[in-house]
Amino acid sequence: MRAAWVLLTALAALAAYYVYLPLPSTVSEPWKLMLLDATFRAVQQTCHLIHYLRLSHHLIVLNYLIGTFDKLKSVSSEHINITDAVFDGVEVRVFEPPAKQDETLKRSVVYIHGGGWALASARTSLYNNLCRIMAESLNAVVVSVEYRLVPEVCFPEQFHDALRATKHFLHPDVLAQYSVDPSRVAISGDSAGGNLAAAVCQQLSKDEHVTIRPKLQALIYPVLQAFDFNTPSYQQNTNMPVLPRYVMINYWIDYFNEDV
Repeated sequence: MRAAWVLLTALAALAAYYVYLPLPSTVSEPWKLMLLDATFRAVQQTCHLIHYLRLSHHLIVLNYLIGTFDKLKSVSSEHINITDAVFDGVEVRVFEPPAKQDETLKRSVVYIHGGGWALASARTSLYNNLCRIMAESLNAVVVSVEYRLVPEVCFPEQFHDALRATKHFLHPDVLAQYSVDPSRVAISGDSAGGNLAAAVCQQLSKDEHVTIRPKLQALIYPVLQAFDFNTPSYQQNTNMPVLPRYVMINYWIDYFNEDV
C-alpha cells in the first residue's frame, strides 16, 4: 500500500512538472492555458514519435487529429450563404451575406488562414465561424483561401496558391459575379496566413497587369521574418505556451523543406 502511495505521489509530481509553466501575471486563467499547452505538447510529441517510427509525417498526423476533433463541433451558417469554389485551380470557400434592397455592391475580404503553413483549413469550424462572423458583421463577401499545406507542398507553393486565388477574385468579371465593389476589397490573414497576405499584397503592388488591387491590408499577429529569432518578441515569448520559439522555428524549417 505504501509503495502505491509513493508511486501515485511520484506520478502526480511528474504530471505537475509537465503541466506547470511560469506565466506572466497578466494572463487570465493561467491553469486553463497550462492544461491546453500540456495537451498540445502531448499530442505533438505523439505525432513526432509516429514520424520517428516512419509511420507517417508528424504534420499529417497532427492535422488529421485536428480535423477529427473539429468534426465534433457544430458549425452554424444562418443568414450567410456558404459555397465552395475553385479560383484558378485553388480551392476557396465563399461567404455571402444576403442582398439588401437598397444595396448595389458589397465590400469584400480575402482571408488566408494560419497554421504554420501546415495545419488547419478554411473548412474547420474555427475559420469557418470567423469568416461567417466577418461576412455577417461587415456585410461583406469573404473569400477564404484553401491553400495547399506542408508536407504536401513547401515554399513557395502556399504563396503561389494564395496569389492565384486572389488575382482570380480581383478580376472585374468575378467581382461583378459576387456583386463586390472593386474599390472596397481587403486582404487579411492570421499568423502564417498573415505572412501570405503580406506577400500577396507586395506582389500585387508590383504587378503591372493587375488593374484592381486591395484597398486595405489587415494582418493579425503575422509571421513576417525568418532572419532573426532573437528579436524582443521571440525573447519575451521563448517558452510561451502553445507556440514557444522552438516550435515556430520548426514550422519555418518544414515550410522551407529543410532538415532540423
